[in-house]
Amino acid sequence: MLRGSRKGGRGARSFAACLDTGPCRTVLRSLSLAVFAFFWSGQTCLVARDASDADRPYNVLFVAVDDLACSLGCYGDPLAVTPNFDRLARQGVLFERAYCQLPLCNPSRASLLTGRRPDEIRVYDLDRHFREQMPDLTTLPQLFRNNGWFVARVGKLYHYNVPAGIGTDGLDDPASWQQTVNPKGRDTLEEEKIFNAEPHRPISAALSWLAAEGTDEQQTDGMIATQAIDLMREHADQPFFIGVGFFRPHTPYVAPKAYFELYDRGRMKMPYAPVDDRRDIPAAAFAHNCPEPNYGLPEATCLDAKHAYYASVSFVDAQLGRLLDAVEELGLRERTIVVVWSDHGYHLGEHRGIWQKRCLFEESARAPLLIYAPQAAGNGKTCSRIVEFVDIYPTVADLCGLASPEDLTGASLKPLLQEPDRAWDRPAITQVLRPGDGEPIMGRSIRTQRWRYTEWNAGSAGRELYDHQEDPGEFTNLADRVEFGQLMAELKSALDAFATPLPPSTPFNPARL
Repeated sequence: MLRGSRKGGRGARSFAACLDTGPCRTVLRSLSLAVFAFFWSGQTCLVARDASDADRPYNVLFVAVDDLACSLGCYGDPLAVTPNFDRLARQGVLFERAYCQLPLCNPSRASLLTGRRPDEIRVYDLDRHFREQMPDLTTLPQLFRNNGWFVARVGKLYHYNVPAGIGTDGLDDPASWQQTVNPKGRDTLEEEKIFNAEPHRPISAALSWLAAEGTDEQQTDGMIATQAIDLMREHADQPFFIGVGFFRPHTPYVAPKAYFELYDRGRMKMPYAPVDDRRDIPAAAFAHNCPEPNYGLPEATCLDAKHAYYASVSFVDAQLGRLLDAVEELGLRERTIVVVWSDHGYHLGEHRGIWQKRCLFEESARAPLLIYAPQAAGNGKTCSRIVEFVDIYPTVADLCGLASPEDLTGASLKPLLQEPDRAWDRPAITQVLRPGDGEPIMGRSIRTQRWRYTEWNAGSAGRELYDHQEDPGEFTNLADRVEFGQLMAELKSALDAFATPLPPSTPFNPARL
């Protein structure tokens, strides 16, 4: 029995049950086009669709993975054991250069699910809810709910404190869902077994891990996969939008022992960076929660943490595989859109010791994005164009024939799903807010096909310019070179159109940035 709350939808379900009777099915099959009237949560929604099974509205399986870097085989990582992410990449389109709007869980998820940039919804920290600024906006799942889809969430879609919030609703948005399911597995009951390399910090923020006993299905993420599959099976005969949110590989890195055994610890290495890499990087560029390189930990401990991170990624990969298998087994592949994303990237020691997120470097701003749309001409290909997470909302809506709010700044990626190599001249904008030393600092960055330009407090706290054609590791900051002055002026002008240069006047919690 699924745990979770059903809200509204009784009239819609009764109507659907009536349509499923023999006489009604006979009539519907004789029509080339049927108009269904759904009475849903006090609203009447008309959805015109072909009555045949093949032409009914697409389902959406919307999968979020917490703190996932591009540490996947399909993204070229030679260590990663990720056969199911790789399978999805072969089936759909892999976006090689997809960027979040703010590399921190709550702001990124709020931005992605509303289709709005952090400066629009005024969400920069881990506490603020987007409806405080825009109470009447329509989220992506809410759009589907308003148009007659069954809409549910299992696990973490909006922000949760991890691991403390596991099993709760977290910082959820009730208007987005008809049903929510909040599994809580043995990982939450065995926290005393977790190794914490930084005992002065909570396991939610520290490099911490556990090679767990037991089965996948006993872990929270295994339970999430199980209950998401149950929902798909239960609602296989009607259009659905099911959000599935996995908590790993967020710290603590917990996975069953078998996933640790997939990796040879001896092959783990710290990422390369020049000895003087930090010399030309502004102090504000480094994450305020990682003030000391590698947290001051020995290299061996960092490599143990990296091993545990990869094990957690492979554990989530296995749960993704279960979802993909269920789509196949239920006969839903040709009418189910699958979207897999992470809320942001993740540092594993780059730039001589940066860990986790909250940075505007490539590893933190860039994150995995894979989309399978049935019959898309680009399936099986990689798209190297620059895309943003605010593009996901209009894309999914467009694929399902729904109109997005007119004032969204993102663009539908449907043309790239059809032709991944087509011309596409849009940059990506990423921001982060730092508490500073009593004086907050706003960082904002623009990524084009060749360049990344970043400035801190409009440049007064530092600037960075990296040439990705010559320097994909972002090791040489060109911002002080006179010959790039005109280029930086142009990039700054483009930034001004999308992101504020200074800290906001609206409330935020410096301790939760």
